[in-house]
Amino acid sequence: MSTPASPGPRLLAAWQRLSVLPGGGTLFSFGLGLMVPYTGSIRPRVLELQPGRAVVRLRDRRRIRNHLGSIHALAIANLGELAGGLALLTALPPGRKGIVTRLQTEYLKKARGTLQARGEVDSPSFPWGADEIETTVVATVWDEEGDEVARVVAHWRLR
Repeated sequence: MSTPASPGPRLLAAWQRLSVLPGGGTLFSFGLGLMVPYTGSIRPRVLELQPGRAVVRLRDRRRIRNHLGSIHALAIANLGELAGGLALLTALPPGRKGIVTRLQTEYLKKARGTLQARGEVDSPSFPWGADEIETTVVATVWDEEGDEVARVVAHWRLR
């Protein structure tokens, strides 16, 4: 049985093909939601994707609100994990992949309106002979006023 290829190059290739087309970013985001159904449940829109950097938008809708009328905490965490994960996966060396082992979210302000999350990472380096490493990715979520709403820290195991 063969090991699945690293997702980062496939994501970047699809983004580069689609993002230049009218509606291509929306199509990419829809396809991403089909590949990762839980993430697709919040209907995120990828705005920018390059190795080590991703920006993702989340429109405020009734479906993702809590009983207090603000965006649900887990929708915010999902958005941050997506931005950080896309940034990390596209920065990985060929043949490497990863999985989140722990997720922490610090909520700084009640979230209403359209949100954006940005994840940025440097390409992780694997020490000589290492099959696995642990790394941390921080994504920042902010609102339309430019205020930071949340900080999402994802701990990854890379192999």
